[in-house]
Amino acid sequence: MELTVDCLGQECPIPVVRTKQALSTFEEGVVETLVDNQTAVHNLENLAKTLKCTSEVDDRGDGTFAVKLTKDANSVQGAEVASAGTRVVVFSTDRMGIGDDTLGCNLMKAAIFALTQQDALPDTLLFYNGGVHLTCEGSECLEDLQKLADAGVEILSCGNCLKFYEKEDKLAIGEVTNMYVILEKQLQAGVVVRP
Repeated sequence: MELTVDCLGQECPIPVVRTKQALSTFEEGVVETLVDNQTAVHNLENLAKTLKCTSEVDDRGDGTFAVKLTKDANSVQGAEVASAGTRVVVFSTDRMGIGDDTLGCNLMKAAIFALTQQDALPDTLLFYNGGVHLTCEGSECLEDLQKLADAGVEILSCGNCLKFYEKEDKLAIGEVTNMYVILEKQLQAGVVVRP
C-alpha cells in the first residue's frame, strides 16, 4: 500500500500527526508526505527512527520535499514505541524555581549536572519555551548535556520555540522536535520530572 499525505503549508506537528495516522492504517507499506520546510523534514525523519521505519527524502528543488516512510514487519506499532518504564525530564524554562533569576539559573545548571551523576539516567530530555536556551550556543549546560547525549540520552528541543526565540541555527545539542512528540513522550513515560 502507498499513501500520499499533502502537508504543504502546514507547520509541525501537523505533518508528523497526519503521517503517523496514515501509517496506522496498514501493516506494511509507504507513506509519502509532502512538506515545504526543513523542520518538518527533520521531524518526519525522527518519526521514522522512532517507529523503526526507513525514510527517504526527495528535495524537489522548489522549496518542497517528499518524505517517504516505509513500514514493514520490523516497524514499531503505536503504544510499543515507549515502554512504561521510560524516564523523561522536562525543561520549560532555563531556570529552576521562582524567585531570584541568577539563583534559578545556577540551580538549573546544578540540576543538569546532577542528572549526569545519576545511576539510572533519563531516557529523554525535553526542552520547550524558555528551556530551549539550555540546548543552544552559549548555554553553560552544554558540556553536561553532551555527557548525557554520549550516554544515550535523547535530547529534544521544540522547533517552534527555537523559531520564536530566533535560535533555529543556534541549536548546539540534540534534535529538533515538535509539540506532538513532546506530549507523546510524556504520556508514554513511566516517570516525568520537571525541575
